[in-house]
Amino acid sequence: MTAKGESIAYWTTTGLVAFFIGGGGVGQLMQYHANPHGIVPQLDYPMYFFAILGIWKILGVLAILWPRLPLLKEWAYAGIFFDVTGAAASCAAVGGYGAYGFHVIAPLVIGALTVASWALRPTSRVLGGLFPATSDAI
Repeated sequence: MTAKGESIAYWTTTGLVAFFIGGGGVGQLMQYHANPHGIVPQLDYPMYFFAILGIWKILGVLAILWPRLPLLKEWAYAGIFFDVTGAAASCAAVGGYGAYGFHVIAPLVIGALTVASWALRPTSRVLGGLFPATSDAI
């Protein structure tokens, strides 16, 4: 893939993750003061838990969009991935699949987009390699 293609793929996946996670975070904060709806009553989590998740989602989106700060980005990507896979597992555990399994499949798709965004991020946003090169030759 060309550098321009990688850049387009990175910003596309990152934009989608930011849209879905950020929008979900705002929705969770707004839902905290309103009546719960959707899957929330089935999960049986306390409402303050969703307010906490909403705040962390918004902070995570800011972290992945902000230039530099590679260590913070690593944590944000991990947090987003844990959030969406946990959401899918929670919905599956209580049988809250939604129409056509939406409440399980949608978070897993966002998880895949998160992994793609992480893998495609530019060098300036990378903390280090998975297997860093060493200067000691054997």
